[in-house]
Amino acid sequence: VSPWDIALCATGTAVAGENALVLAVLFYTPSLRAPMFLLIGSLALADLLAGLGLVANFAVRYLLRPPSETAELGAAGLLLAAFSASVCSLLAITVDRYLSLYNALTYHSERTLGFTCAMVLLMWLLCLGVGLLPLLGWNCLRDQSACSILRPVTKDNAAVLAVTFLLLFALMMQLYLQICKIAFRHAQQIAVQHQFIATAQATSTRKGLSTLSLILGTFALCWIPFAIYSLVADSSYPVVYTYSLALPATCNSLINPIIYAFRNPDIQKSLWLACCGCIPSTFSSRPRTSSDV
Repeated sequence: VSPWDIALCATGTAVAGENALVLAVLFYTPSLRAPMFLLIGSLALADLLAGLGLVANFAVRYLLRPPSETAELGAAGLLLAAFSASVCSLLAITVDRYLSLYNALTYHSERTLGFTCAMVLLMWLLCLGVGLLPLLGWNCLRDQSACSILRPVTKDNAAVLAVTFLLLFALMMQLYLQICKIAFRHAQQIAVQHQFIATAQATSTRKGLSTLSLILGTFALCWIPFAIYSLVADSSYPVVYTYSLALPATCNSLINPIIYAFRNPDIQKSLWLACCGCIPSTFSSRPRTSSDV
């Protein structure tokens, strides 16, 4: 058994457990029903399925005897659909944050829960369609020379997926830059209206910039190397290169709950209530503002 596969399986188990906790908190807390939390739930569900997909891929490879092509394609399709939904959910959260600042006056009337549910459902149907492609014949099991590093995905299909991912990342980066500009402008206006001192404004600006750097930096470090490698490499490249780049990419699903869920004051409050039935006296439940990005 490859130690890399054991590491991926262990990561998948941790990812599934962590995101299951996020989904449980969202499901059992009636107050967390806003569109923003629905998008966070979509991200958690996608990452949960990604974790289960890693475990299933390990089971198909080492525990299923005799090997089954259908099971291998099904596990690959689950991973493909889950990671596609994870990236799309991150993009949806980015768009939602941008609209909440750009259309602050009409955001709550336009972004209703029903509208958000419809958009999330449409996104998941698209990602499930992507996940079905290996089962529908878009695989290299009959021609091993056509395999990419993402076996059983072909080289051409892997290149399409990598280019699509890079375009989505470029869109996310552009949106977050716009979010940062709008947030800083709002913070400046508030500072002028309330006659805040310059140090308070500088603190708000630094906090927004650090949050932006955390979101984009983590996503880029986890996924960009793997996406670029998928463009230039094929199945003839050493397997260790693929594993060493795939493992950080899967760890992004381990980091997502920390960035998007556990840092949220409302989810923190629900977690404290669920764990010990109380809220620490030092807990700050102030509402998030545009300066928080």
